[in-house]
Amino acid sequence: MASSICRTLKLFQPTTCHNLKSAVALLDVRFPQSTVVPIRSKKRYFIPPKVGMKQRTQDEIEAQARASGMVPRQEYMERAINIACTAGIFDPYVPPEGDARLSTLSKEGLKQRTEQLRQSAGSQLAIRKIKEHDSEFTTKEFPTRAQEIFIEAHSALTQFDKVKLHSLVTERCYPEMVRGNRYKTIRWRFIESLEPPRVVHARCPDMVSKGNLYGQVTLRMHSRQTLAVYDRFGRLMLGDEEEPRDVLEYLVLERHLVNPYGRWRLHGKIVPAWAPPKDPIIKSVMIPGPKLKPEEEFEELNYEVPRPKAVQWNK
Repeated sequence: MASSICRTLKLFQPTTCHNLKSAVALLDVRFPQSTVVPIRSKKRYFIPPKVGMKQRTQDEIEAQARASGMVPRQEYMERAINIACTAGIFDPYVPPEGDARLSTLSKEGLKQRTEQLRQSAGSQLAIRKIKEHDSEFTTKEFPTRAQEIFIEAHSALTQFDKVKLHSLVTERCYPEMVRGNRYKTIRWRFIESLEPPRVVHARCPDMVSKGNLYGQVTLRMHSRQTLAVYDRFGRLMLGDEEEPRDVLEYLVLERHLVNPYGRWRLHGKIVPAWAPPKDPIIKSVMIPGPKLKPEEEFEELNYEVPRPKAVQWNK
């Protein structure tokens, strides 16, 4: 079958070529001065600018487009909205200086005491609203559960368990916890509680609409922990695994009260203004060695490596 088709095509080929040649010769006889005009078969979407043409501004381009009947499309800088959590901490708790210890009757001390009384009155109203939507919420049992959420979240962070971490922290807190930890190794351990955790602040704000309520509870936690951060080469950058430290933290937990399937999650942390500065991060520096010639070896030079001073950079 294939051979018969090839033979048929071969028979038609000389006839077709002969007819084309005769047609071209006939055109040359009738139109001796005819020229070939090139036809553009494909539309060019980009036309290069003319030589020596000045660069136009965006307003001039839009004006020319409107004059030709084309309306330029407007660009909107839209930002995604997530209603599962709020974008920040509403009316944050102001920790008293010295961790609730009695201070002298100074001007700053009176301001702190007045602010603490005002915040405690608002916390009682917020706790009543939270109990209307969450019947199991109590100020006595909630601190224990909040401390368990804190420990589970940091354990998932050290193991890089993203699925579990998303269920324990809000969408606002997640990028703050994982930022800068891609090529690092974290060793964290919770040892004990020096003081029982307690609720010190509560707020019940709404977002988007008036009935869309969120519960925010601030927890005071004084505990002993260990933390060590290693870089991608295994060098120690911060902390020590064997040296426990006393840590005083003010944690904010949040829950979407309108959602029946909502749960309490870690939302943020309040750092007081009187808190001591963090320890600087220790980074290792490579010390360049001597330049060797092709016939030399490093062992024959008896090169002594100098001991430079420790170089530290703050975060």
